Amino acid sequence: MSALSTIRSRPEDLKQAILLRNKPYPDVDGLVALDTECRRLAGAVNALRAKRNDEGQRLAEAKKAGAAVDPAIVRDLGELRDRITTEDAKLQEAEGKRDALLLLVPQIPHGTVPVGKDGTENVVVREVPSTVATVAAPKPHFEIGPALNILDTERGAKVAGEGFYFLVGDGARLEMALINFMRETHRKAGYTEVLPPILISSASMTGTGQLPKFAEDSYKTVLDDLWLAPTAEVPLTNLYRDEVLLGTDLPLKVMAFTPCFRREAGGHGVETRGIARVHQFNKVELVNFVHPSRSYEQLETLLSEAEAIVKALGLRYRIVNLCTGDLPDKAAKCYDIELWAPGAQRWLEVSSVSNFEDFQSSRSGIRYREQQSAKPEFVHTLNGSGTALPRLLVAVLETWQTSEGVVEVPPVLRPFLGGQDHLERTPFVGERELGRGRRGWTTN
Repeated sequence: MSALSTIRSRPEDLKQAILLRNKPYPDVDGLVALDTECRRLAGAVNALRAKRNDEGQRLAEAKKAGAAVDPAIVRDLGELRDRITTEDAKLQEAEGKRDALLLLVPQIPHGTVPVGKDGTENVVVREVPSTVATVAAPKPHFEIGPALNILDTERGAKVAGEGFYFLVGDGARLEMALINFMRETHRKAGYTEVLPPILISSASMTGTGQLPKFAEDSYKTVLDDLWLAPTAEVPLTNLYRDEVLLGTDLPLKVMAFTPCFRREAGGHGVETRGIARVHQFNKVELVNFVHPSRSYEQLETLLSEAEAIVKALGLRYRIVNLCTGDLPDKAAKCYDIELWAPGAQRWLEVSSVSNFEDFQSSRSGIRYREQQSAKPEFVHTLNGSGTALPRLLVAVLETWQTSEGVVEVPPVLRPFLGGQDHLERTPFVGERELGRGRRGWTTN
């Protein structure tokens, strides 16, 4: 149901949803009043146009019959034209205000979403222990990565600024192994792989709900009005924008590996050391187009598909059902998969698995038709990270290290690394490293 349909048919439900979400949103009563005014103005403009058409028809018939033109009719037509112009301008202004506010209207949470004021009241559905024997005092990734010379945030900041990094040698190879492992796993689960554009139009960003809310968190190429993809969810969902799918197409499952770009908020400190919060990162994204009657069943399937990755890697993780106060605006229900980083001693969200119902499809015009004679309806869209790479890399480095400072390669990744069972140190090069007492394969 579109936001416009919601304020017209379910305003009280929307008011309650806004209370549960515990955030500022457009005033529902004010929005309803504005919509009422839009409809009144539209009715008035249509009535004036109908009257103008009648008067014009009378004038045309008189001319055709050779009768004298009544000056009153000519005068009335001129007045009608001016009134239509005036009233239509009012209508366009009112609709512009209404439509801008409608883009800020959130999704109504599903009944199974726990009620809570913020993220502290999210509900842990289950927690799964690691299958790896973690060392007594594991190093955080921002120590063991540089020690192996496979992670370089210092040079990343030099080249691009804070929040960027280099993966080097086996660090880069490990990430590519993770990517290829996820691609193959999801392909076997029935996903069609897509290589989408990385630059995306404002219409596409608006359709999936990134705009207008997250404009300041996104990177834009101003001259072309194009945005760097914040997530492959945007191009994948817009793949079928303004199209009608067949009922037999559903569920339609697509995936993509892309770099993602975000102006992540937050200052620098313990929680932002390393690569847990960065501006550019790689991710494998999963998007489902689903029949509305089966979207919540499919949500659980999608969750299990994303969960399969972290489970296969032997990592400690938990599934969290987001409460109403922490739920994304566009989601009717959302699970987070959080990984335990034993070196940093904290949980890291690595995937969000959401049912948007028809929030995105109504904005993007994505519909399905059950049969040829049926009226097209909006599909439900679901998406999940399958998964994001930096925090997954963090958990692997911190979980799979040994007391000797070696990082073992999880068995499921070894086929993608030529059978290699541990990460090799990258040689240190250059005068700066020599001055630091690091050169070749040695460290002090």
